Amino acid sequence: MTTDAKTRLDALAKPPGSLGKLERLALRLAATQGRLDPRTRPRRLVIFAGDHGVVADGVGLWPSAVTGAMMRLMREGRSSASALGRAAGAEFLLVDAGSLTEGLAPGPGFLDARVGRGTASLAHGPAMSVAEFDAAWALGARVAAEAAGQGIAVLALGEMGIGNTTAAAALGALLTGEAPEAMVGPGAGASPESLARKRAVVAAAVARARAEPDHRAAIAGLCGYEIAALAGCIAEGSRHRLTVVLDGLIVGAAALVAQRLHPGALDGAIAAHVGAEPGHARMLATLGLEPFLDWELRLGEGSGAALLLPLLDGAAALLTEVATLAEVTGG
Repeated sequence: MTTDAKTRLDALAKPPGSLGKLERLALRLAATQGRLDPRTRPRRLVIFAGDHGVVADGVGLWPSAVTGAMMRLMREGRSSASALGRAAGAEFLLVDAGSLTEGLAPGPGFLDARVGRGTASLAHGPAMSVAEFDAAWALGARVAAEAAGQGIAVLALGEMGIGNTTAAAALGALLTGEAPEAMVGPGAGASPESLARKRAVVAAAVARARAEPDHRAAIAGLCGYEIAALAGCIAEGSRHRLTVVLDGLIVGAAALVAQRLHPGALDGAIAAHVGAEPGHARMLATLGLEPFLDWELRLGEGSGAALLLPLLDGAAALLTEVATLAEVTGG
């Protein structure tokens, strides 16, 4: 399919390669769906949320209660992710995968499908059991399968969970082989003291995971409910030939998990951007994915994935709406 799409692009009434990265995005889009006329609508921005016990160990500046507060803001349509998804013409779905939040009203755009109520602290032992990990993965797979059944063409993925950059950094080090300190950044904010604690917690957790002979248990021990659900959603979305747009560091960690556990899990994936967190570029290199934006983003919440959606429209239009040089010249 990539060869056919490249032939099509080179035959268009323009100098070959003259649209730069947009042409590479068109190639990747066609490959994710296995067709020369890829669809970009309807599309859905899905945010998976979860709480992390490691927050109590002082790895950041914000308490776990902020996870629930941000989820409420998303439900009201007043978060950055909500606004950017709306501007991009995407449906919005918030999925509570493992949060302590109570009182969010049921209804369209919200799925309370908690398979756990926040992880244990990875600073003191495994964050999740393998059974908990598998349940969260199954939730994410269900979200992707339902989207495919509803005719969704593009899933843009994001997350919400205070403390999840700690889990993502640990997973990144485990699954890329990088030194733990190379993966750790400030996340949503850090003081010198909290950043030092975060580095120490990640280093110890990664050492424990590397000593675990059961690789699935090692991953679960560092994971979060929302990260495991994202991994399942990525893998199942690819299986259904959806285009799965990945956001930043945390979604990148989920993609690493999906890649390690399921061959072909990234067949549908497009990396929206490379984020400002130091580990994200290393994750993308391991995943073999080219990021299409470099805007120094570090919010998460699917913000970078939402920003790429209009460019997908342009990439699809390039493949489907532009005349060939032969049509222009009559050759």
